Amino acid sequence: MSAYDVVIIGSGPGGYVAAIKAAQLGLKTACIEGRETLGGTCLNVGCIPSKALLNASEKFSDSINKFSKMGIDIATPTLDWTKMLQYKQTMIDQNTQGISFLFKKNKVDWIKGWARIKSKTTIEVNKKIIEAKNIILATGSEPSSFGKIQFDEKRIVSSTGILELKEIPKKLTIVGAGVIGIEMGSVFSRLGSEVTVIEYLDHIVPGFDKEISKTFQRILKKQGLKFIMNSSVKGIKDSKSGLDIEYSTNGNNVTETIESDIALISTGRKAFIRDLGLEEMHIDISNSGKIRVNNYWQTNFENIYAIGDVIDGPMLAHKAEDEGIAVAEIIAGQAGHVNYDVIPSVIYSSPEVAAVGKTEESLKNEAIDFKVGKFSFMGNGRAKTSFSSDGFVKILSATPTDRILGAHIIGPSAGDLIHEICVAMEFGASAEDIARTCHAHPTYSEAIREAALACGDGAIHS
Repeated sequence: MSAYDVVIIGSGPGGYVAAIKAAQLGLKTACIEGRETLGGTCLNVGCIPSKALLNASEKFSDSINKFSKMGIDIATPTLDWTKMLQYKQTMIDQNTQGISFLFKKNKVDWIKGWARIKSKTTIEVNKKIIEAKNIILATGSEPSSFGKIQFDEKRIVSSTGILELKEIPKKLTIVGAGVIGIEMGSVFSRLGSEVTVIEYLDHIVPGFDKEISKTFQRILKKQGLKFIMNSSVKGIKDSKSGLDIEYSTNGNNVTETIESDIALISTGRKAFIRDLGLEEMHIDISNSGKIRVNNYWQTNFENIYAIGDVIDGPMLAHKAEDEGIAVAEIIAGQAGHVNYDVIPSVIYSSPEVAAVGKTEESLKNEAIDFKVGKFSFMGNGRAKTSFSSDGFVKILSATPTDRILGAHIIGPSAGDLIHEICVAMEFGASAEDIARTCHAHPTYSEAIREAALACGDGAIHS
């Protein structure tokens, strides 16, 4: 067999998108994947299954808390966890089968097995050698723990194990108030678990705008989640009732204990680069365990590229997708590009949280003069009709030019609304550009326009 023009190792969002794009550009392409299904962590044990449970649990919560307010009288809703897990699996199957279809449609060869790079142009899979003119490393990431705490995926679980629990825990303790912890906490709180979140910092969802974080935590508390902030988990021990989770307040040596049935460790993820042969190849790895690349995503071998979670930057599926497209274009002789200043982040809770660009804190640290335009969903007619008026839109624009520097949303459909700002920022738009754009009424998106108006003379409906 002649050499492939490009072989991608890993079929997650970065890998499968790179493979499809490369094939579309006329390159002979293969993708190596060791799982039984395509799609990587995202489709199999990450984005898709978690969003399925978020959707199902929100519908269940709405049937209890909102339906009667709209004149919909139903019998007391009952929860069938087994069926909910079946629904989740159906969503996984549909999405992974979709990638398999796209590979066939675009003539991408799927090589099943675990890859190991043998030279700059050869890869070993199932004791066979695959030749490749170019190689893209897109192997993603895996959950990481801390200290001596190890996952057993039964009682001490990672983001993978939490999706496969045999029953809904009465008490769930989450270590880490990042995106994964908050999303899973939301799911099980709606389904009846007593959820406690232990966070090392004094605020949740690190990296998000502090005002968003503060408002978000207040809303989550109203929904029943409990928070222990400024605290470190020291250990987890077996107990008669389940688990004893030991923690102490930062700066305090007094150890306290909380009982729990399940502990979710959501303190971060690490690049999945084990057993790839990178050490033998002397591919540069940073002290943080990431693959070093240049501005063209090349490793220290010019024909071996790396994208997604294995390199620096936010561990986001859509970031990996953009990098996959860019690398495929570069290999095909085009000019691939990723605008890292316009990569949105979303938390799929209820309400949703979304952000893009600079925060107030980062602008102050950089001594950039800026304006703030805010609008509460309390003033949005559509939000009121759906009982989703908690939250607000905040737009940050440069004082001298009015150019949009960032936006932060907590409220209904925030994950979709943020993309109006993304497009605007990609074109270098001002807040006034959005303010002067007609928005349909009544829609959630009107809150975006109102926040843009607040960057100028002021919002209309507040």
